Amino acid sequence: MLRPRWVLALLLALGVAAAFALLGQWQLERAIVSGEVVQRATETVLPLADVVQPGGAAPTKATGQMVRTSGAFVPGDDQLVSDRFNGGTTGFWVVGHFLTDGEAGSEAASIAVARGWAADEDDARAVMRALATDAPGQPTTITGRFVPAEAPEVPDEGRDPHTMTTVSPAALLNLWADSTDAPVYSGYIVDTVAADGLTVIDSPVPTDEVELNWLNIFYALEWVVFAGFAVFLWYRLVRDAWEREQNEAEAAAAGT
Repeated sequence: MLRPRWVLALLLALGVAAAFALLGQWQLERAIVSGEVVQRATETVLPLADVVQPGGAAPTKATGQMVRTSGAFVPGDDQLVSDRFNGGTTGFWVVGHFLTDGEAGSEAASIAVARGWAADEDDARAVMRALATDAPGQPTTITGRFVPAEAPEVPDEGRDPHTMTTVSPAALLNLWADSTDAPVYSGYIVDTVAADGLTVIDSPVPTDEVELNWLNIFYALEWVVFAGFAVFLWYRLVRDAWEREQNEAEAAAAGT
């Protein structure tokens, strides 16, 4: 091991092992970076047009963002959505049809707005009947949390086939009697102010659940194994050379 060539070989093996260790550290850092939670200012109220555009899929950054928009509700287009929890209690949402006025240069568009929650279906329908009598076109500004569209679901067997349990703009568009040619947002707003007779819907601050990139961690462990193997390979080469010399010496001694 102390011979110059094997000392140089050891230095080479240590250099290779160090390079592998650095690669493993880099892979580990990548796994940690991908697992960091990026804090978003979801509670800062932004104009709806600055967060998402109608007619297309909502970007990930729009999820849970507090938004504000001006326009008017369309009376008579309110729909009932069942099986909605509020503070752990199941009940009903009243979801309205809101037509934005196209502020800030954006085009007018339709968006669903969850106007409030009720524990009893009869109470929710009574509010819907009252909202249907409102004068059309009354300007208002709503502030709430933007939520991406939910996929429509088929009601359970035995239930009314027209029962809605999700807020699907595509499904609502087919139910809105006073629909227009305006584009529709692929999502809805949970209003921070409930309509008379309803309870404000609980809409907590969204939390981002981030998982570690286990593939990067696996690669980091691989590089550590490779680093150890580089030193082990040097040891095996030295041992093989030593054993070969021992065998040659014994053969030479036996020959004499």
